[in-house]
Amino acid sequence: MRAADLARLIALAAIWGASFLFARIAVPSLGAAWFTELRVARAAIVMPLYAAAAGGRLRHWRHYLFMGLLNTALPWILYAYAANYISASYMGILNATTPWFGALFGALWLGERFTWRKGTGLAIGVVGVALTVGFGPVEVNPNVILASLACIAANACYAMGGTYMNKRAQGIPALGMTAGSLVIATVALLPALPGPLPLQALLDWKIAGALLGIALLGGAAGYVIYFRLLADVGPTKSLTVSFLIPVFAVLWGAIFLDEPVGATTVIGGAMILLATAMVLELGQPRIQP
Repeated sequence: MRAADLARLIALAAIWGASFLFARIAVPSLGAAWFTELRVARAAIVMPLYAAAAGGRLRHWRHYLFMGLLNTALPWILYAYAANYISASYMGILNATTPWFGALFGALWLGERFTWRKGTGLAIGVVGVALTVGFGPVEVNPNVILASLACIAANACYAMGGTYMNKRAQGIPALGMTAGSLVIATVALLPALPGPLPLQALLDWKIAGALLGIALLGGAAGYVIYFRLLADVGPTKSLTVSFLIPVFAVLWGAIFLDEPVGATTVIGGAMILLATAMVLELGQPRIQP
């Protein structure tokens, strides 16, 4: 992996690491459906204009449809639903299952090798994530179980979307894919809206700021970086961003919400960085075809 790709991976983790916090701030007041629709729609307004200004054209609608539904609308509303019942830290832990699906789908559909190094790295990464976010006892009830399953299902969607992008949609510009998939997701989510928009909630500056941040950063900017990574390094390595996301989620929480950072956070962060290096096979000689 080139230094530029590694920098994009870290930047993406920093951006998406804030998404769980944004969701926890806004979802209880807006509801999962309206939160997701506003998140997608704001980004969908900005990105096509930006793509047009950059000289891009939206013309691969079959691929936009698949990615908009599987990689945007469905996983985003599943995570928004989960934000009603489980913490941002717990969602971050569950998000770390994404590379497992990426490695599985990559082995099944892309012919990628699932080496002992990758397997060991994935195992270390999961343990590191648990330490970083301070994994503790969770009260088990039907809502927690359903919310956890929703996060895991969303991660499978992300991994399948990444595999599809690598196998079927290579060569499609990242700007176009981002804009097109966001437009599709905006339309697809309309039937899920429960009723009138709770305008009173939008007057709260924290909720308004969370929506703006998750739309423009997590949606628009994040997807441009993500699709570029998919094209350059493939889905399995791109999805290892899930190991770094909880590190930044904890960091932003400590900076902006005064959340404590303990020794387990430092140790877990070191384990996550080690796991990421193993899964990305940094330092391994590249085999020439």
